[in-house]
Amino acid sequence: MGKTAGYTIAGLLGAVLLIAGSAIAAVISLFSLGSGPSQAALADIPPGYLALYQQAAADCPGLDWSILAAIGKVETDHGRLNAPGVTSGENFAGAGGPMQFLTATFAGVTTRHPLPPGGATPPSRYNPHDAIHAAAFYLCDSGARDGRDLHAAIFAYNHAEWYVQKVLAQAEKYSETTTNVSEACGSLQQTVQQRAGDFSGDRAVVAVRFACAQLGKPYVWGGNGDPGFDCSGLTRAAYAAAGIDLPRTAQTQYNAGPRLPTGTSPRLGDLLFFGTPDRIHHVGISLGGTQMVNAPTFNKPVQVQDYRRFGDYAGLSRPAS
Repeated sequence: MGKTAGYTIAGLLGAVLLIAGSAIAAVISLFSLGSGPSQAALADIPPGYLALYQQAAADCPGLDWSILAAIGKVETDHGRLNAPGVTSGENFAGAGGPMQFLTATFAGVTTRHPLPPGGATPPSRYNPHDAIHAAAFYLCDSGARDGRDLHAAIFAYNHAEWYVQKVLAQAEKYSETTTNVSEACGSLQQTVQQRAGDFSGDRAVVAVRFACAQLGKPYVWGGNGDPGFDCSGLTRAAYAAAGIDLPRTAQTQYNAGPRLPTGTSPRLGDLLFFGTPDRIHHVGISLGGTQMVNAPTFNKPVQVQDYRRFGDYAGLSRPAS
């Protein structure tokens, strides 16, 4: 790696109309997904390492613990890999320790960021506490802070696109978020149906409710719902259900805004864009946190995905503001 040798809740959106306080709490509870470990994570990650990943994630605002855990898994199987450079020595690239730091990179990180107590004195790349906290700081310095560019941060850890995708896929397995969000879509539908009067004025909730109801529909290029959607067709239809007219394509939806500053955490109903400012190629609608409903591409139906899986996140807009 360049560093090492190996390898995002919001409350409801601002313009809430005619919603009782208890109703707000109900929706927030549905989407306060946190970063709880999945059963796969609990079965695979040693308890001491799991605690360290969760603690160290706090070193970098916006960094999910599952990213650290995924790197630890890919690099050394959480320190269990029987190979040179894990508990002592170095591998062929000069990396050492459970998070596979080069000596110079580890020294640079620990000079910029004094590590919290609990590790070795002086800090050691072979000490799990020190290595995991140092990895969190390194990722933060490389773009992970506030979710600005997680893809770039992981790529800095190990300069390979396959590595980035492997880490993100492993993080998704470790996080309970995807399953919870799918359940939350169903819970949101039920809650809104039961308390329609409380939610009638919140256009973001209406849009998300519509999007959730489309889960499983086929991807259709240029589709507007019959029989399926493309990405911008879904977001346009969702906001049309809420009384907001959006342009038809992802690029024109991005241009229409209102866009929020870089680093803004996604809220329920925000539109998440991918590409570059002048070449936006994809859009989804946020469920809060790192999850969105989207129509991904051919042969993939409307589904819930972690937007961090897309390597070219370009920012968000808040049509209901």
